[in-house]
Amino acid sequence: MLDIKVPSVGESITEVTLVKWVKKEGDYVNRDEVLCELESEKATFELNAEQAGVLHIVALDGATLKIGDIACSIDESAAKPEEASKPASEEAPAKTDKSATTAPKPDMPVKETKPEPVATPEALPADVKATPVAQAIMSDKQVKPTEVKGSGAQGKILKNDVLEALTHPGRKGGDAAFGREVKQEKMSNLRKTVARRLVEAKNSTAMLTTFNEVDMSRIMEIRKQYKDTFKDAHGVNLGFMSFFTKACCIALQEWPAVNAYIDGESLIYHEYCDISIAVSGPKGLVVPVIRNAESLGMADLEKKVLELATKARENKLSPDEMAGGTFTITNGGVFGSLMSTPIINIPQSAILGMHKIQDRPVAVNGKVEIRPMMYLAVSYDHRIIDGRESVGFLVRVKELLESPELLLIGRDPVKALLEV
Repeated sequence: MLDIKVPSVGESITEVTLVKWVKKEGDYVNRDEVLCELESEKATFELNAEQAGVLHIVALDGATLKIGDIACSIDESAAKPEEASKPASEEAPAKTDKSATTAPKPDMPVKETKPEPVATPEALPADVKATPVAQAIMSDKQVKPTEVKGSGAQGKILKNDVLEALTHPGRKGGDAAFGREVKQEKMSNLRKTVARRLVEAKNSTAMLTTFNEVDMSRIMEIRKQYKDTFKDAHGVNLGFMSFFTKACCIALQEWPAVNAYIDGESLIYHEYCDISIAVSGPKGLVVPVIRNAESLGMADLEKKVLELATKARENKLSPDEMAGGTFTITNGGVFGSLMSTPIINIPQSAILGMHKIQDRPVAVNGKVEIRPMMYLAVSYDHRIIDGRESVGFLVRVKELLESPELLLIGRDPVKALLEV
């Protein structure tokens, strides 16, 4: 019997939560096959079978396990069941033969037309009853049975029940009016870590936020003009994140305090830019890191953002991909946020908040014009970053975004030519 233990997933991680079993008790598993999903305070990862055999589960769903605890065991001596591979190959010909023999029957066209009403909107599940009038209204108004609570005998749906559901479309089926039900569930390790770090950031830093706004006209023109060419050349879409990341890297190198953090009584400055990208995953907020973003081109930045965002949505980020980071960018605009005060991702000292692009009237050369504007916010730790540095950093980001040509060398080409 081979014991499968919880592996070490990071120096600071001492326990994990068993989210769910992918395989069941008594299943025959092959080597390297995924057995279950585990969640640490930083990421979700999979536990694989080290050998082939029959699975015997030790830890249950939702259990908290220490590093090195036994999650399950595998009986290596168990023989692989022969029937595991036979049904797929043997049953298919039988079904084919049956269909071949029944196809010539003259009554088949009649039988094929009978199931059609079952797929129509009027059809209800077998366990749901409704009066003919109620059923007709649900069909006409495209109301699902799950959205209606039946008040008749044995839960039968009546006409008034459907009308009530139409009058209060926001109320879920089965919910009573003025209901006061509550639901309790255990916090995941990831959510507990997020909560702890947010409170720690508020309590341990002198956090302030400065705001500005950026005219996105030029960037939007560039994306419109080159999006197809960029996609054909690099195989990835040209988004906003590469522009913002590039602009932040240039500004961080000009304002090094924004790219630093406090360690005890020392200030740690970074000559590189490891940019953390805040991503909302299925289990909560995660912050994967783009290493040495200052050295990457636009296409490489877009590819890395896509890779990390995809892994975040699929819960496949490794602890190493979320460790470190010298500065964070978060985009609340994807959810419709117009303005917010982002919270620092400790031990970092600053975070840039992007927001929704909205057409607004602005004064341009003495005239009012409608421009696509975005509010920017930088939250910073005032213990290390002064107001001059935070405002200077944000103004520089604004300048680079409104004149994306500057992202190439960080300076106005004419000024660079004249060395002024």
